[in-house]
Amino acid sequence: MSLSLIGIIFVQSYYISNSISSKEDNFNFNVKQSLIQVSKNVEQEEFRDYVYKLKRLIAQDIDIIRDTTAIRNLYVKQEDQAKNETLVYRNGILEENYKLSPALFDIGSDSISIKKIISEKETKIFKTSEIDGNLNNNEIFTEYGRTEKILFDDYYRDFAYRTPIHRRISRENIDRLLALKLKQFDIDIDYEFAIYSNDLATKVQSENFELEDQITMEVPIFSEDNGTNNYRLLVNFPQRNRFIWSSVLGMLGLSVLFTSIIIIAFITALTQIMRQRQIAEIKTDFINNMTHEFKTPIATINLALDSIKNPKIINDKDKVKRYLGMIREENKRMHAQVENVLRISKLEKNELNISKEGLGIHDLIEDAISHIELIVEDRQGHIETELKATKSSVLANETHFTNVLVNILDNAIKYSPEAPKITVQTENVGNSILVNIKDEGSGMSKAAAKRVFEKFYREHTGNIHNVKGHGLGLAYVKRIVEDHNGHISVTSEKGKGSTFTIKLPLIS
Repeated sequence: MSLSLIGIIFVQSYYISNSISSKEDNFNFNVKQSLIQVSKNVEQEEFRDYVYKLKRLIAQDIDIIRDTTAIRNLYVKQEDQAKNETLVYRNGILEENYKLSPALFDIGSDSISIKKIISEKETKIFKTSEIDGNLNNNEIFTEYGRTEKILFDDYYRDFAYRTPIHRRISRENIDRLLALKLKQFDIDIDYEFAIYSNDLATKVQSENFELEDQITMEVPIFSEDNGTNNYRLLVNFPQRNRFIWSSVLGMLGLSVLFTSIIIIAFITALTQIMRQRQIAEIKTDFINNMTHEFKTPIATINLALDSIKNPKIINDKDKVKRYLGMIREENKRMHAQVENVLRISKLEKNELNISKEGLGIHDLIEDAISHIELIVEDRQGHIETELKATKSSVLANETHFTNVLVNILDNAIKYSPEAPKITVQTENVGNSILVNIKDEGSGMSKAAAKRVFEKFYREHTGNIHNVKGHGLGLAYVKRIVEDHNGHISVTSEKGKGSTFTIKLPLIS
């Protein structure tokens, strides 16, 4: 499953990466085509405006000096005796040279020379005279044509070369053409542009243009006839990455969503598997501990019964009474273990009816201490009380909350290798009362302290079973305290003892 998940993520990442790369290549191509077309359109518009201005000046005959005129005529005569016809062809070319005042264009040259070429073509067919072979007036066909052309190309190049770039093209015109061409390729984002001359910025540029080698795109503009070029049109797109990523955001979002769902489901499944495994281990430990707990009393009961059967003992009332007492105590011990399990089960199913009434917490503490006082004395230990709380009335169930205190005190005794030394303290904090039960026993690790209230949990001690139990007591304690709207916590240090703190709300 892990390998499949990694494979899915890798494939999706590879596909999205390729999509972004393809989108970027397509974007660069479209921008390049737009710039090329803008460059051509700028040159064509400049040439068209130049020619229009010259033609208008020639038509108005303003500041125009006709320099020279050359006329060339070509005549061709061809006879067709079979048809008795004669074809006469004439081609006349009139070439006129003009000089225009440079003031009209505001350039530094002396004058501008242009050529105007007028071409006339005439074709006539005559019937040939049968008498003397001369052409008569019987014309059967006449064709006449006239063409006029002004040669501006050479002069346009010279004029453009001498004109500053900011006078040849305006920033507004570049902006208009760029916006138009980019829109044709569905590129509708902000851009910055500039025209550079030999790596130097010109006046034709947008306000926020910055030259960046990695992302700036360029094409030549205003090329010379010999192939050289001094000007470049450069364009930047500040939102380039956002535009490219926007095309895959939907797909990327869905990919992340579904991949996240798979990852969450996968982690949940692994968590459940690990949890079930832990529960299985805990249940196995519980069964082993329960078996161990029941094995000793059962063996003791069997030994006691076998002893009673002995003819020498059955008539000894004191010994029989002693063995019967042992059987009763062991039976109580097993019954208590079963009751513990049943109480936890009922708590989890909310079947345990806990009625509460106003009680003094100090009275409950004294009652709990009385239950374990003999055990403490038997271990040569002692319990100190520091009941400093001035207000101690709580809403509690006497039986269950006494069991809570007894469980904690019993743990303090069991986990004290030496003579148990236990301190019970109370104090008021706001509208609550704190009950601290402190021992100087073996303590527990921080990891164990975090899980000590879990059902069936016991800190691992290897194969040492010197402390009886199966991890139900503190789970029961936590459930009862929480049912009383309280909170229980523990602080502990290995080898230095533990302190259990119960916080309960006070009542008037």
